[in-house]
Order: sequence, then C-alpha cells, then structure tokens
Amino acid sequence: MAELLFWPALFAYGEAALAYVGEARRPGIAGRFATWGVRLGWLVQTALLAVQAARADGFPWSTWAGSLTLFVWLVVGAYLIWGCQPRYRLLGLAVLPLAVVLFALAHAGGGTSVHGASRYSNLFLVLHVGLVLVAFAGFTVAAGLSALYLWQERRLKRRETTILRVRAPALARLDELAARTVAVALPALTLGIGVGIARLRDRGGGVDALMAVTLVTWAVYSSYIVLRLGAGLRGRRAAYVLLAGFLLVAIVRLALPVTHFS
Repeated sequence: MAELLFWPALFAYGEAALAYVGEARRPGIAGRFATWGVRLGWLVQTALLAVQAARADGFPWSTWAGSLTLFVWLVVGAYLIWGCQPRYRLLGLAVLPLAVVLFALAHAGGGTSVHGASRYSNLFLVLHVGLVLVAFAGFTVAAGLSALYLWQERRLKRRETTILRVRAPALARLDELAARTVAVALPALTLGIGVGIARLRDRGGGVDALMAVTLVTWAVYSSYIVLRLGAGLRGRRAAYVLLAGFLLVAIVRLALPVTHFS
C-alpha cells in the first residue's frame, strides 16, 4: 500500500514543480495548478506516512531513506503555510524541484517501504531525529525565502519590465518571514542536539564529524538570530547568511547515510 501511494505523490509534486516554472513565465492558471498539485501531493504523502506508521514495528523512519521521506513531507508542509498565497507561489520554484529529487531518492533507497524495528529506542528517534528534521525543514524553507529575496531585489534594481507581471512579496516581508522561520526552527535543533549529546554521554561515545558539523550549523543560525536582534542584520547580508547555513544543512543530510545509517 505504501509503495502504491508513492507514485501519485511524486507525480503531484512533479506537476507542481513544472507548473511553478510556467507561473514564473506567465502568471495565471499555472499557479493554481501548482498549488493544487502541492496540496494533493502532500495529502497523499501524509497517507503514505500514516500507512508506514501503522505497519512499522517501532519508529517508521529510522533509516536514512526513511528520514529523507519524512524530511520531504516536513519541508512541503512548511511551504504550504505560505505557499498557497498567490504572492508566495514563486517560493515553490525553490522548494518543489528539491522535494521531487529528494522524494525520488528516498524511494530508491527504500524510504517508502515499511521497515522493522530499529537498533535505537523509539523515544530517542522521535526526539532526536524528529526534532532535527523539523529544524532542517524550517531552515530549508528559510533558504528558499532568502533566495526569493535576492531574486526579487535583483529584479527591482534592474527595473525589469516583468516586475509588475510576476507577483512576489515585498522584500521586507520576505526578510521577516525568513527570520521567523529560523526563530521557530532553531529551538527544535537545540533540543534535538541536546537529546543526541545526552545519549552519547550515556553510552560513553564521543562527538563525531557529523555532530561537529551540526554544532557549526547551530552556531551559524544562532549567530544569525543574535546579529539580527543586536546588530540589526537585515536584507541581502541576512539572506546570504541563511543560504550559507543551508549549505551546512545539506552537508549534514548528505553525510547521514555514511555516518549514522551505514
């Protein structure tokens, strides 16, 4: 059943990604098709996750591919908070193509199948993996907002003729939403790291390379919040900081199969 639900979800996400390209070129009906594609894809993937949760013996997403499936669902879900609004549809250009690629990769790795029990406790997986994935999904959406900010700023400076035809949020609004997203995601990452460190202490383990990169990621986003509140970090420089932080998030996600699920 879980395998059968994968293909409609992937098709809906793919249709939405293509429709967002059409919306960027000629706004109108393509944007509505994109919005409904994302909604339907997310609902079908929600059903897929529900089937996995009902049939799994323990935490259903304990493998690297399974965690990637959950990550895609969280990213798209976070996008839908604003993405259904016409002015934020172009954010889908940054989110949906990435979601399609990662979802297909998760399927190839067996992430849409039902797995048995994990060698980790369910409580640890829910707290550590769940919180970290929630944080990373938020950082991904914040990076998309930052990329949209830089794109819109460039259009304004060039005084492009399409500036009035392709609707996009105000720069100040994009900057504010990116900051709010990070403000929600950072506490989740802090708690997730805390759970991971507590488990390492109980088992007498040390900090590995992946944990070190995760701590650096936490430091980057923490510095972003501190500089925003204390030094007034805004605009283009703030967007570049968030994009740099997202590169660290990508490194952590890519390293997971080698370090934690090998």
